[in-house]
Amino acid sequence: TETPMTPPSRHTETLYLSAPEVVELVRRTGLEACLRGIADNIRADFLRWGDFDKSARVANHSRQGVIELMPIADDVTYSFKYVNGHPGNTRQGLSTVMAFGVLADVVTGTPLLLSELTLTTALRTAAMSAVAARALARPDSRTMALIGNGAQSEFQALAFHHLVGITEVRLFDTDPAATAKLVANLRGTGLSARVCTSVAEAVRGARKRR
Repeated sequence: TETPMTPPSRHTETLYLSAPEVVELVRRTGLEACLRGIADNIRADFLRWGDFDKSARVANHSRQGVIELMPIADDVTYSFKYVNGHPGNTRQGLSTVMAFGVLADVVTGTPLLLSELTLTTALRTAAMSAVAARALARPDSRTMALIGNGAQSEFQALAFHHLVGITEVRLFDTDPAATAKLVANLRGTGLSARVCTSVAEAVRGARKRR
């Protein structure tokens, strides 16, 4: 007699999320809802910090840049993020930062998710900043200074607008083109953008939380 085959696990298929699929997910869900969901999960994970098996990132440095692996796990899932930083990539028409990640089942080792993480990293970083600001900033704060107006700045501005209640951003960058790009991208978002000529002007009037 033939030995019955073991039924396949319901987790045998690995879900793959490409960059266009991540963009579509954000578009369908809405940016505010995505940022809020990410922030809520970040906060929940910090509240159970002791549950995680935390490892230092593994970095490989070269003359051209750095490649890093960031692993973390709890009793249920294991994950890692791969990310690079290569400033000279723009000369080849490539992004300076690219990332992907894996989520796996601890019990079986089955990879559950393989995802492009470049856009997700930008959303996560902005949501993390908002989580910190909720804990540290004055609750009546409505103005934020953004010093450096590169690729992350739009995400930071929108996260603070939606999650912290910021209504005005003061912008300064040593590259005026970066600030002009940010101002253009923030039109129609409900944020007032004020271009500043110095760091001192951008932070003028800032008050500490008591």
